[in-house]
Amino acid sequence: MTDAAQGPLSDLKVVEMGTLIAGPFCGQILGDFGADVVKVEDPKTGDPMRQWGRSLPQGLSPWWPVIGRNKKSVCLDLRTPEGRELAGELIAGADILIENFRPGAMEKWGMDYAALSARNPRLIMARISGFGQTGPYAQRAGYGLIGEAMGGLRHVTGEPDRPPARAGISIGDSLTAMHAFMGITMALHARTRTGRGQVIDAALYESVLAVMENLVTEYDLTGYVRERSGSILPGIAPSNVYPCQGEEMILIGGNGDNVFGRLCEVMGQPDLARDPRFVDHAARGTHQTELDGIVAAWTRTFTLADLLTLLEEKGIPSGRVFRAPDMLEDPQYKAREAIIETEHPVFGMIKMQNAFPRLSETPGKVRWPGPTLGQHTNAVLGALPGVDAKRLAALRAKGVIA
Repeated sequence: MTDAAQGPLSDLKVVEMGTLIAGPFCGQILGDFGADVVKVEDPKTGDPMRQWGRSLPQGLSPWWPVIGRNKKSVCLDLRTPEGRELAGELIAGADILIENFRPGAMEKWGMDYAALSARNPRLIMARISGFGQTGPYAQRAGYGLIGEAMGGLRHVTGEPDRPPARAGISIGDSLTAMHAFMGITMALHARTRTGRGQVIDAALYESVLAVMENLVTEYDLTGYVRERSGSILPGIAPSNVYPCQGEEMILIGGNGDNVFGRLCEVMGQPDLARDPRFVDHAARGTHQTELDGIVAAWTRTFTLADLLTLLEEKGIPSGRVFRAPDMLEDPQYKAREAIIETEHPVFGMIKMQNAFPRLSETPGKVRWPGPTLGQHTNAVLGALPGVDAKRLAALRAKGVIA
């Protein structure tokens, strides 16, 4: 394990008290850019992310090395007074606290913001929950899929003749983590002026709502309710996934007037660009299904590789539908080191996504993968005032730490 003092957040101390995805992904982003992230975990179970997903023969999840990376693991039983006392000591010396328990849990433990900020007025507390800390739904259980549905994303995802689909990843949790991270950086900026911290209240459904474009305003002004549209955006054409030889698929975005003109030339059908059905953006949107059929009939005559080369030469936006094996072989991924290797104590060398976005002077870095449960308990707690080896042994004997 190496220390990266050059990250832009390397002067910040973070205590992460969340589990699963939304809170820990926020902590991952902070850690990627140098923050000293101490993750507090239950001594008996740890974060469920250690086992979630497709478990490997060792009983470990390939998800944990990613979402737990660049963090220190400290085991504390917050159900005990001693555990809460030690957590309070950690928070008293922190810049940022992340928690994603159900609203009220921190208050029950005597860790509400008023109490914590009385000891540490500069503390920034990021609170992540399904519905926010206030309102009639605040106490409801709020997993990502519920927030995605309430925020409007589920209703517009999938084919129009089928029930709503999911994105294939926990996008609601990830969006909320990113909004919490944005709130933290804003609060840090404000703290430079005021000297005081504040609370970030990040709700799953609101974080999804934030990226729903003009869905609400469109309904408010026109009465139109956006529906599921499969692989297209209604009125944007041609912009779809099209078939190639050998059951491969290609994405083509040719909806701009100039780009569409070039696409028609490449297709050997220049008159399409002057056809009243396709002459401008509105017309192409009206005749979207018909136009997609014409494009698909042409793409079927090519292999994916040949068509990608041809469209690239003509400056027409296109690409393959990437899977993990494609990412590992792609020259753009390799040139920018979008995927890196890091050493795991059990799995050996493993691949994962790099830290994004890229900063020219103080870039992020994957310093180590997710740690073993309680790996840093002694080192982190032993640095607190009054916590010596004898006290650590006593706490371990009582099951407060592990």
